[in-house]
Amino acid sequence: MQRHIVVLTGAGISAESGLSTFRDNGGLWEQQSVYDVATPEAFARNKELVLRFYNERRRQLASVQPNRAHKLLGELEQHHRVTIVTQNVDDLHERGGSSNVIHLHGELTKARSSVNPELVYDIGYRDIELGETCEYGEQLRPHIVWFGEEVPMLEAAADIVRTADDLLIVGTSLQVYPAAGLIHEVERDVPITVVDPGETAGVSRASVIRKGAGEGVAEWAANFLAR
Repeated sequence: MQRHIVVLTGAGISAESGLSTFRDNGGLWEQQSVYDVATPEAFARNKELVLRFYNERRRQLASVQPNRAHKLLGELEQHHRVTIVTQNVDDLHERGGSSNVIHLHGELTKARSSVNPELVYDIGYRDIELGETCEYGEQLRPHIVWFGEEVPMLEAAADIVRTADDLLIVGTSLQVYPAAGLIHEVERDVPITVVDPGETAGVSRASVIRKGAGEGVAEWAANFLAR
């Protein structure tokens, strides 16, 4: 019987592909305050700025490639049931070969209606233009969960974590809630491994591999396959 490997990933795994993270530079993301580009109030105040910011992030995403960690996690699907639960909004897990990915904080390659969150559109890496509207005639916005908004996929992610036979956490400091609380949904006898070179919180019973994402996932995979 296949073991179910659930992998929680954060910005650290994408950083190795060259994508910057706002938590690494004092609350700035590409020199922009998150409160100017990542809240509903910011979008209401200055749609042009917010759209431009995410258009630039989308162009940057198109220019980078999945790294070793993404590819190793994708390869695990050849022999095991694997579910990725990611805080990242990029598509590097999918491009690295993972087919079962839950995006907690939305997806950069999608847009949605600003009045009906059920209206979601695949846009790839193109810009969202100011004045581009949904069927209701309202401005399209990035399909991103901003600060102050509910995380619609959180309960589905919690259900998945409860079915894990192994929990692997890669590239997240476990400081962003409510996503960080998912670690508490795992059954008590399930092995937990954290791959992160920095300090982590809330993982007292976990094994910790203090290496970067690619090197750490490779070490974890070797240990897992050797069981």
